[in-house]
Amino acid sequence: MGVSMAHRLGHSAVFSQPVGLDDRLPAPGLMLAPEDNAGTSDTDRTPPAYISVFLPEFPHRKFPGQEHFQILGLIAKGSYGPIIKVKDIFKEKIYAVKVLPKSEILKHGVLEQSKEEVIIQQLKHPFIHNLQDCWQTQRNLFIMCDYCGTGDLYTYWLLKGRFGEDEVRLFAAELGSALGFLHDMGIIHRDIKMENILLSDQGHLRLSDFGLSHRLKRGGRAFTICGTIQYMAPEVLSGGPYNHASDWWSLGIMLFSLVTGEFPVPAEPDHSTMLKKVREFPYVLPNSFSSALILLLTELLCKNPVSRLRNLECFKMQAFFRGTSFDPHILQKTPVEFILELRTHPDWAAKARRGLSLDYFDNFDCDKILHSPTTPSELSPTLANMDLSRDTEQTCKA
Repeated sequence: MGVSMAHRLGHSAVFSQPVGLDDRLPAPGLMLAPEDNAGTSDTDRTPPAYISVFLPEFPHRKFPGQEHFQILGLIAKGSYGPIIKVKDIFKEKIYAVKVLPKSEILKHGVLEQSKEEVIIQQLKHPFIHNLQDCWQTQRNLFIMCDYCGTGDLYTYWLLKGRFGEDEVRLFAAELGSALGFLHDMGIIHRDIKMENILLSDQGHLRLSDFGLSHRLKRGGRAFTICGTIQYMAPEVLSGGPYNHASDWWSLGIMLFSLVTGEFPVPAEPDHSTMLKKVREFPYVLPNSFSSALILLLTELLCKNPVSRLRNLECFKMQAFFRGTSFDPHILQKTPVEFILELRTHPDWAAKARRGLSLDYFDNFDCDKILHSPTTPSELSPTLANMDLSRDTEQTCKA
């Protein structure tokens, strides 16, 4: 099946299990089409634990039928389940749907993390990959977002090798705007990386994958070692405490890699070894780059988070952005031609797939997604026999 890899979760990791949040954003009030509301649930007024534990963030209903949703194929293999490409026949729109098997979510202890993901992702911003809907069936959770057929930034980095400063300036302004917005809302992303930067039809970025995101109160700190190891700030690698400043470090690593064509410090197998390498590395760009870019990266990649460039207003004032508007409408006014040209590159599909076997796509079974068991006896043994009490009693410790 020739399906493009528009969204791949990559290799994020959590070295210390994060659990729920006490200070939560409001639960999403997502509207369902009338035809989806009919016969919403086969359960009684009090749903079984394997349904209620995911409420209210994931309303319980059947997967939309073939008269509503057409499954076009597989986009990617995610950390816990597949991401599928679907067409809403009524709206004539294509979406990406992340399918999360409940048994996997509970087995890995990421129940609250999954619920928080959909709460955070309903926030609207021009450079954030927006949530369109979410729901649960007996067996799976579903998170539906806009489909970005242009792919992710990592694919284009593999194709191009390195980007020019003018090209990187646009990405930096767009991603900086998204981070400033999230941080103003008290949200830390914790997995800023090229694979999580999707691109619109016009080549502009959309920050995606909020699976590790966390809401911090003003002055709050986090301690979970999580993210993608090449991008982790030293204070994250050391187990905290850390805050929103760690996202700006990750942005600095991404910009450094985009302009040089390589990560400043290659990934190590464990966070202790990585921390040692990060503490030793000078993070200095060659003099062939402009002094404005060198200064920007020096301030973003400051190892002391207190001294690091860590807010949007200071970011905007950098000499690197002199003459650059941060207005989203102006930034998106013109298509990103170099991205659209690379989209037609003959190696694009292979780079986007990144070594994932085509057998996985060819053998993908849509029936497993469409079939939702109606009785507990049809559920997987893992889910049917799962003790949910510990998942519903989790406390905040991030």
